[in-house]
Amino acid sequence: MSRGVPFAFFAAAAVSVTLGMAWGIQMGIAEDFMLAPAHAHLNLVGWVTLALFGIYYRMTPAAAARPLARIHAGLAILGVALFVPGIALSILGAGHGLAIIGSLVSFASMLVFLVTVLRHGFGAGAGAGSGAGLRG
Repeated sequence: MSRGVPFAFFAAAAVSVTLGMAWGIQMGIAEDFMLAPAHAHLNLVGWVTLALFGIYYRMTPAAAARPLARIHAGLAILGVALFVPGIALSILGAGHGLAIIGSLVSFASMLVFLVTVLRHGFGAGAGAGSGAGLRG
């Protein structure tokens, strides 16, 4: 992550949407949409959510500079990597364990994001010292 947290989120989002598009094309060609829920989660959680996190951290550099941002990136990216295949495996009847673990990791990343937003507010001038964030 030498290029920073916003880059890590955007790189993971770009990988997600590329894989999601390829998967969608494959499903369309095969006319088999059984795994569409997993595909949809890859696009929503992988592409949209990770990209939105990247935008937030790019616009709020004080938050991106904190160690919690790296933890957030790790949890969010890991969550997608576990959750999406977990959904596919669940649909295929191979059990729900990976989907459950992935969803909990994704939820943990969202809790970290909630804390980050409340601490740092939004935007370049935001931060605990500026009154833009909530203090507790």
